[in-house]
Amino acid sequence: MPTEAATANYSKSYMRILGIDTSTRFLCLAIYDKGKVYSYNLEAGRRLSSLITVTIRNVLDAAGLKAGDIDYFACGVGPGSFTGLRIGIATIKGLSWPLRKPVIAVSSLDILSRNADACEEQVIPLLDARRGLVYCAIYNKKNNVFRKKGSDMLLSSEELFRKTQPGGIFLGDGTSLLGSQILSRVKNAVILDRDFWYPKPHNIIELALERISGAKANLSNAFKIKPEYLYPKDCQIRKR
Repeated sequence: MPTEAATANYSKSYMRILGIDTSTRFLCLAIYDKGKVYSYNLEAGRRLSSLITVTIRNVLDAAGLKAGDIDYFACGVGPGSFTGLRIGIATIKGLSWPLRKPVIAVSSLDILSRNADACEEQVIPLLDARRGLVYCAIYNKKNNVFRKKGSDMLLSSEELFRKTQPGGIFLGDGTSLLGSQILSRVKNAVILDRDFWYPKPHNIIELALERISGAKANLSNAFKIKPEYLYPKDCQIRKR
């Protein structure tokens, strides 16, 4: 595995990255190959487990690459669909571990927030967490730089509105749950349309490149990455 110093000096023009996010009903897949980005979005739903490996193989083939050509793997770790996250993370572990390649773990809300790249406001991505709750995070965006306030959260609508300020940009499928309340309770709120509701592949690559080139690169081996489950343990499925 590259050291932090080696990683910082590794030219982006030579590296290759494969990144996925499976926190929603979409399989979000991107390959970065020496400055070029290959993107693929597939509404997989319940078919994710049968589609993910063949889709990755097909996209690699289309790019003229093999798994062994990849220098870094990136993975959205949630919050989001429990089953989707387990499948996505297991797949990245299965690819990266035998190749001894580093993995970049990225918040799925960080990936989603980048859909608001044209805005200079407070950005609030919302994912439907069921049970009347949403997964969310709050970002301040200025001069095209996203700065996250705090951590990813699991909130009720009342908790969300206590944390928001006027003029926020909301996006994600959680807005279908709270859309009317957002518009009535948050002054000057803007809700982005459905084209911006799900993670986009190129955002995974953008965040991975930032992590790799950072002074303190947040890299890990495959078996250290874990899904981000925000529900309390008593709400999660227990093995019998």
